[in-house]
Parts: sequence; C-alpha cells; structure tokens
Amino acid sequence: MNGIAPRRLLPATMTFVGFLACWQLAVSALGVREYLLPSPLSVLAAMGPGEIPWAKHIWTTAVEILGAFLIAALAGVLLGAAIAWSQAAAGALTPFLVFVNTLPKVAIAPLFLIWLGYGILPNMLIGALIGFFPVVINTAVGLTQIEEDLLDLGRVFNAPKWKVFAKIRMPNAYPYILSALKVTASSAVVGAVVGEFVASQAGLGYVIITTQSSMNTAVAFAALAWISILGLMLFAAVGALSRLLAPWAEVSDA
Repeated sequence: MNGIAPRRLLPATMTFVGFLACWQLAVSALGVREYLLPSPLSVLAAMGPGEIPWAKHIWTTAVEILGAFLIAALAGVLLGAAIAWSQAAAGALTPFLVFVNTLPKVAIAPLFLIWLGYGILPNMLIGALIGFFPVVINTAVGLTQIEEDLLDLGRVFNAPKWKVFAKIRMPNAYPYILSALKVTASSAVVGAVVGEFVASQAGLGYVIITTQSSMNTAVAFAALAWISILGLMLFAAVGALSRLLAPWAEVSDA
C-alpha cells in the first residue's frame, strides 16, 4: 500500500516537470520578453521574499478558500439531506436551487460587495455559491440510491426513519459527498479569487490585479502558482478525508 501513492504521483510529477522544462527552454531560446511570459525560474524567484508581502496575501486567500469550502459543504449536505428526506422539500427546493446555480456568479459578486462591503466574508460567499450545488446533488443521490436489501433490514428491526437515515443512508452517501467535495475544493478557489478580482484590499487575486498596471508578469504568475498550491492542498485534504471515511470507495491499484 505504501508504494501506491508514489506510483500514482509519478506520472503527474514527470508531466509537470517536463512542462516546466519545455517552458524554460522555449522562453530562453525564443528570447521572449519578461513582461509577456516570464520563465519558470523568474516566477520561482518572484514567489520568494521581496516586494510582495506574500504571507499576508496567502493567508487572506487561504481563509477565504477554506471558509467558502466549509460553507458550501455544510449548506450542500443539509440541502441535499432535506431533498432526500422529504418529497415536499425536494419539490420546493430543487427548482430554486437550479435557478440559483444558473445565475452568473461574476455578476452577483458586486451585489455581495454592496450588501456586505469589502472584506473576507463576501469572497467566502461567492466561493460557496459557486461550489455548493454539486454537493447538494451528490448528497441527495447518495441518500436515495441505496440497495433495497439494506432498507429491508431496517424495516425488519422496525428502525425509525431517522435511524435508517443516519445508520444506512448517510454512510452510503459518503463516497458521493466526498466526490462532490473534490469538485467544490476547486470551485471554492475560483470563487474566492473572483471575489478578490471584483474588489479587495488583500489576497492573491488582489496581487494579480495590481500587477497589471506595472506589467510585473512574473509576480502575477507567482500569485497564480500560490493559488494553485492552495487549491492542491485543499484537494489533497479532501482526498485524505475520503480515504478515512469511505476507504471502500477508493480504487486500488493492486
């Protein structure tokens, strides 16, 4: 088992390293100007200590991403459970949730800023709004798509509806929920950065916007790299949670 993870990571790592090497060689060979496309080495240098207080901006964006993810996860699971629990709730909630999901999130972002002002909370809510819908759908599917034999077992023991829900339906839904949370992990990153693009005074999205006027492209790429690192860390955390809560759903390479 200990060798499975390295074997899975090796192809992706080699692809990424090969991409960076080709990028570095192409920039050097073609003499591309720094403000058009910086080299990976320039981006790596820009990611270190210097004119940009990276710790402050990384912390701001990380808090926004984590907050957006947690709000989307909690709201999505609760709404999905309500839909699965009651047909009346499903009929009332589903059309409204589909309507909310179809709204253009970039257009909603300025409204959040008008209502809530500048700060971390509006960016959290934008990220949550982008990422909650897959959790709702997967939670509802996981709670309803269940083998009848398991439900019959609950009926044999005269288990109340809430106990069947907690002991049978919810464990069955774990793989569905955790799969959706992997999508939400990426969506939360996008939403938080979109909020920073619209209006913010700190964060990695703010760094990207402010570097446009000075054409400091290396710093903009460095901010993108830090955003990707945060997203990968959150995705990896969800993967670890998936292996902990639903190990039976993990595909083995053996």
